Amino acid sequence: MSFIRRIQRGGRVYLAEVKNEWINGKCVQRHIRYVGRQADGKTLLAASISEVQVEQVKLFGPLLVLNHLAKEIQLAEQLGSYSQEILSLVYAHCLDYRSLNYMPTWFERTDLNFLLSLDGLTEKRLVGALDSLEALDAQAWQRRLFERVCQQYRIRPAGVIYDVTNTYLYGRHCPLGKPGHDKEEVKGRPLIQIGLGVTQEEGFPLFHKVFDGNVHDARTLQDLVTLFGSY
Repeated sequence: MSFIRRIQRGGRVYLAEVKNEWINGKCVQRHIRYVGRQADGKTLLAASISEVQVEQVKLFGPLLVLNHLAKEIQLAEQLGSYSQEILSLVYAHCLDYRSLNYMPTWFERTDLNFLLSLDGLTEKRLVGALDSLEALDAQAWQRRLFERVCQQYRIRPAGVIYDVTNTYLYGRHCPLGKPGHDKEEVKGRPLIQIGLGVTQEEGFPLFHKVFDGNVHDARTLQDLVTLFGSY
């Protein structure tokens, strides 16, 4: 029967699986395999890569970076009671954009539970998180967030780049969804227009605004001229 033998060498204690055998009337100890070593009273096991089995792969590194950036600009503190759910949606959108009903499954593939308080995440909670954004004063909120970004990264924007695009909806009940000319030439779907302003040098977003789908691009710029001047 084999057993573990402690071998002290060079100030370290190594562990090996050995077996005693009788050969020609003598007890000979035969080495079977190296097991690991001991450090601080604990056993540190070693294994060949060929013996390792991958049971689960989790997404963690990119989430760690995004969460660090969110903490630097104090994003969670500005999002209210659904801050953790909203952050999870933001991270998912950055890394692996999926529909809302896929989010609980996506969450299981990540280590977000180590970063955010999201035990028992459900689609209902995510819908509630999106609804909570409706209560925010979008213009004031975006201004506060941009001021925080400027403070954190010491930027002094000198110019603004503005662009507008549209996207189509599958639903029929969005009050902003209107017939228009879709950039992807999709026919028969209601559209919304989305305008985005970013700093000229850094590309940091200043604000965004959603318009009816039948509003021309030039009209959106006219509506936002006064907003540009306030930054």
